[in-house]
Amino acid sequence: MPKRVNNVFKENITFSKLLEAHNKCKKNKRFKKQVIEFEMDLERNIIEMGRALLSGSYIFSKYFEFTIYEPKERKIKTLNYKDRVILCWYVENFLKPYFKPNFIEDSYACLEGKGTHRAVKKTVKYLRSASSCFNTVWVLKCDIKKFFFNIDRNILFSMLSRKIKDKYFLEFSEKIIFYDKEEVGIPIGNYTSQYFANIYMTLFDKFIKEKLKIKYYIRFMDDFVLLFESKEKARKVLLEIRNYIGKVLKLELNSKTAYFKEKQGINFLDYRIWKTHLLIRNQSKKKIKRKLKNFQKLYKENKIELEYITACINSWKGHSKFANSYNLINKILNEFY
Repeated sequence: MPKRVNNVFKENITFSKLLEAHNKCKKNKRFKKQVIEFEMDLERNIIEMGRALLSGSYIFSKYFEFTIYEPKERKIKTLNYKDRVILCWYVENFLKPYFKPNFIEDSYACLEGKGTHRAVKKTVKYLRSASSCFNTVWVLKCDIKKFFFNIDRNILFSMLSRKIKDKYFLEFSEKIIFYDKEEVGIPIGNYTSQYFANIYMTLFDKFIKEKLKIKYYIRFMDDFVLLFESKEKARKVLLEIRNYIGKVLKLELNSKTAYFKEKQGINFLDYRIWKTHLLIRNQSKKKIKRKLKNFQKLYKENKIELEYITACINSWKGHSKFANSYNLINKILNEFY
C-alpha cells in the first residue's frame, strides 16, 4: 500500500457501496422510524445521496444533542439516519482500508475481532510475562482528560491529509470534522468519531513503541496501561508521556493517572485485574443495581418490556462471567427476584 493515495473518493461513490453502508447501519435498528422511512424509498434515497456526493453538494443535518449519565455524564451528538449511512460509507471505504493497517496490535477499542475482553486477556498475559521478568511489577495507568472534547481538529485533519491527498476526500472530511466553528472536539456518538480517535492516537502509539520502546503497553481509546520493572522507570515515562501528549497532541492526562505496584490490581475496562484473577469493579455493581431497581419501577408502570429487561440482564451476566464473579451475579440478581 503506498504511503499516500489519490483518486479514491469518487471511485467509491457507487450504489452498491452506499447500499452496503445502509445495510450495516440499520443492524439492530430496522424497526426505527427513520430506517423504515428511508427504506420506503430506498433506491431514490441512495441515488440522491450518490449524486450529492459526486457533485460535492452533500450537506449534513444539524446534530441532535442529549446527555447520558452512565458510566459518567457525557453529551452525545447524533445525526439523522441518512447522515449516519454516509458516515458509515466514509469509514468503511476510507478510514478502515487506509488507516486501520497503521494501528498497533495492542490498540483494542472499536475494532473488529478485538474489544474489551481481548484487551483484558492481553493485560493478564502481560502481567504474567512481566512478573516472570521483573522482581516487582509497577503499573502506570493513564487516562486522558475529556479526550473526545479536546481532540485538535487541525491536527486530526493534517493526519488524514498526509495519508490521502485526494482533494474530494479532503473537502468531504472537512465537512465532517469542522462541522461548527470550534477548533477542538469531535462528537461522541458519530460512527466516525471512534475511528478518528484511534487515528489521532496512532502518533502516541508509535511514540510509546518506537521511541520509548516499551514492551508492555495496552490502549483502549484514551485509557492505557504500561508495565515496568521499577517505580523510577514508571515515574520517568509518565513525565515523558505528559510532555508528549501536551506538545504534540494538545491533550492532558486526568487526575486518575497514577503508578502503583501490580498487587493492588488494575482498574481497567470495568474490571479489577490481577495476574491470577479478575473481579468486577464496584462501579459496575452499583450501575447494575441502579438499573435493576429502575427496571422494577418501569415494569410495574408498564413502561418497559420484559424482553428488553431480560436482554440487558443477560448482557451484564455475560460481561460479569468473564471475571471470577459467580457468587456476585447470584447475590445481585437474587435481590431483585
